[in-house]
Amino acid sequence: MRKVYHKIIQVSGNVISVEAEGVSYNELAEVSTKRGVSLAQVIRLSENKVYLQVFAGSRGVSTNDEVRFLGKSMQISSSQNLLGRIFNGAGVPRDNRPAIKEDMIEIGGPSVNPSKRIIPKRMVKTNIPMIDLFNSLVVSQKIPIFSVAGEPYNELLARIAMQAEVDVIVLGGMGLKYDDYLVFRDTLEKHGALTRTVMFMHTASDPVVECLLVPDVALAVSEAYALEGKDVLVLLTDMTNYSDSLKEIAITMEQIPSNRGYPGDLYSQLAARYEKAVDFDGAGSITVLTVTTMPGDDVTHPVPDNTGYITEGQFYLKNGRIEPFGSLSRLKQQVNGDTRKDHRAIMDTMIRLYANYKETCEKQSMGFSMSQWDNKLLKYGVLFEQRMMDLSVNIPLEESLNIGWKTLAECFDKAETGIKTDMLNEFWPKSETTA
Repeated sequence: MRKVYHKIIQVSGNVISVEAEGVSYNELAEVSTKRGVSLAQVIRLSENKVYLQVFAGSRGVSTNDEVRFLGKSMQISSSQNLLGRIFNGAGVPRDNRPAIKEDMIEIGGPSVNPSKRIIPKRMVKTNIPMIDLFNSLVVSQKIPIFSVAGEPYNELLARIAMQAEVDVIVLGGMGLKYDDYLVFRDTLEKHGALTRTVMFMHTASDPVVECLLVPDVALAVSEAYALEGKDVLVLLTDMTNYSDSLKEIAITMEQIPSNRGYPGDLYSQLAARYEKAVDFDGAGSITVLTVTTMPGDDVTHPVPDNTGYITEGQFYLKNGRIEPFGSLSRLKQQVNGDTRKDHRAIMDTMIRLYANYKETCEKQSMGFSMSQWDNKLLKYGVLFEQRMMDLSVNIPLEESLNIGWKTLAECFDKAETGIKTDMLNEFWPKSETTA
């Protein structure tokens, strides 16, 4: 029989404190007020003083309200019935359909034992050339999209959710504008991708604590599905909002701040979530792709800075495109040698020539005369941006490779590409001539 406490010592922001015994970290409690009953979670223990984060916020909570500890931590269903459903950060349905209470599992468990992991060796095809061709996403990889406010990163995640060749998509939104939430919901529903998707959506108007729960519930469900043999792609947006929620709670708890007010354990908090990415030996996999916005386009900001030490590369989204320079999937070499034998040749050659195009653009802007080679590069750069950098496409990798050869043949002679002769003889388009 769990004890009920009728004296709340302190209310600070969304955090309340009571004096209690026999309580464990992360344990759930029910807080009964005149406004109803809300769940709360233990976030700090100090001798016999217990600090709880109230899910619905502390508005309406008084010092004589009732607190009852439940003796268990936060749980979420891992049922197959979650597919096609939309929930908030606490696992409560947002789609006006019944709650799911079967196959309950605890959230926030430890990362997978390394002995149960296998070396990443499979590609996650997204049918977006700037990812598949130039920076392949690999099963069990953890990688962020670095961007700034105003870029279409949520639209990019929605497209990846529609096109990625995986079994299950788990989509977690943190601090979203309500319009962005509707875009995710309507886009996936319209294109039929919602049937293989589980969504945990926290909007900016929802309680802060639910923002902190989104990654944990999303990853707990993903792990349950992966253990059943499914390849799961976890999409999280935005980890900067998640980190800001950590900072808000840390300030409420009067913790000593670290860099720019963020808590000193920011790295550990982020790593605990990213390290859930795994390819199980004898089961499925979890691949984690997140959005991290950079305030002021500052990559040294604590959130992207710490993220860079944890993840296996990054995508830079600027001006509505994934930048070929700066973006790097550190695991792409694990897979792009097994796709098609011309993959690496096309990847290296097209990026090298695009870099030359950028230099030519600088020369042109400074008034230098253009040589015949410069004109070829200018034509190539325009075609590259039109055909390869468009994020609104759905092009299989094999077709992207063919488009790459077609683009090279339209702009250059064979000898000008620097590609090996045997590769040219096999893949160079027969009917194309240099303009």
